Amino acid sequence: MVIRMRHTKGHTANRRSHHALKKRNLAVDPETGTKHLRHRVNPVTGMYRGKQILNVVKKVEKKQAKTKAKKA
Repeated sequence: MVIRMRHTKGHTANRRSHHALKKRNLAVDPETGTKHLRHRVNPVTGMYRGKQILNVVKKVEKKQAKTKAKKA
């Protein structure tokens, strides 16, 4: 039968040294200067790669109407 090798803290730490979280990259919108996650729609303007994807104004109006209906 094989004799098990010692399992030390050093070996465990070396293995886990690659488990650290990495910092997220943020992109800066050239027009407004707002920061957002890369390869995603800018939540402030609703633009992605120079195209209007989300209508942010309509989304806010819908949210306000929903809260008014909930209060009434």
